[in-house]
Amino acid sequence: MSAVLEAKNINKYFKKPVNFHVLKDINFQVQKGEFASIMGKSGCGKSTLLYILSTMDTDYEGELFLNNQLISGLERDQLSYIRNKHIGFVFQFHYLLAEFTVLENVMLPAKKLAEKSWQEIEHDAIEKLRILNIEHLAKKKASQVSGGEKQRVAIARALINNPAIIMGDEPTGNLDSHNAENVFNIFKKLSDEQGLSLLIVTHDQDFADKTDRIIQMEDGKIIV
Repeated sequence: MSAVLEAKNINKYFKKPVNFHVLKDINFQVQKGEFASIMGKSGCGKSTLLYILSTMDTDYEGELFLNNQLISGLERDQLSYIRNKHIGFVFQFHYLLAEFTVLENVMLPAKKLAEKSWQEIEHDAIEKLRILNIEHLAKKKASQVSGGEKQRVAIARALINNPAIIMGDEPTGNLDSHNAENVFNIFKKLSDEQGLSLLIVTHDQDFADKTDRIIQMEDGKIIV
């Protein structure tokens, strides 16, 4: 097995209003094709950790590796490129642009990356929608599709640049149990059939129990 993501001795401090040690010596790996979840009480540092792992927060101590490359300490524009190309994001809120079509929303990260022609990007976007069984929604405005469908569109958008890992912050937090199960099944299929790695922060015990591994956090530390 090869590690897609590795955190070594990650420590994070909030300096204001007082010095607070929020993440304490975090060490773990996510392997290629592994579907891992992070659980823990509110305030234990889950989302803070995800922001560091996703390169959005660079104010920490320790080392972060993506595809065996050290990415800690890189310039902001280098990190932006790595984030867009190698990391897909799915949040609790889908953050779709309401006036854009489903297809246009999915194409956006690839247009930003600008490594393929418009035609290739459109072709890839339709392919991602097909994988998620929503290609029939391609021409609809994002504002016209249901909540569960919006989250599928957000997953398609996260997949558009063929990332090494998908990171999710409570991606089922706003969904009913039926749609939450759909999202889990999509993630599981991506892990099993496409060898995609997933790291999902969740409060949903049922969701976490079905993942390959639960990383349990408490008071800024990984305890399991």
